Amino acid sequence: MTHEFVFEDTVRIYDTDAQGIAHYASYYRFFTNTIEKYMKDKAGIPYPNVNDQLWFVMVETHAVYKRPVRLGDELTIMISPQVVSKKVIRFDLKILIKGNVTTEGYVTQVAIDPKVWRSVEIPEDILKRIAEV
Repeated sequence: MTHEFVFEDTVRIYDTDAQGIAHYASYYRFFTNTIEKYMKDKAGIPYPNVNDQLWFVMVETHAVYKRPVRLGDELTIMISPQVVSKKVIRFDLKILIKGNVTTEGYVTQVAIDPKVWRSVEIPEDILKRIAEV
């Protein structure tokens, strides 16, 4: 099951280069802020550290930049979380300005036990909250 969640953000001075265009690393700030807001506000899950036995860590990211975003641009970030397996969540993301897609990408995260730094299964109640919000 997939669904979308929308987050609004603004391109800040620290996101940009001398020409006022967002640096590529800033897009991952936009992605991460959106994931964090989704997990906390919609799924009701502390993020990225759920508890002492469960953390979410990034294992893969990807972005395609279709047009630049600039200082002061008001961004709409759309996120569609997907449960890939009992250990893996993928967040598909789109960044838009006034309805026009500027960037598309995804972030894949694995659940780990931070004490041993090994992947673990995400508890069923947490999987349901991520996928059925």
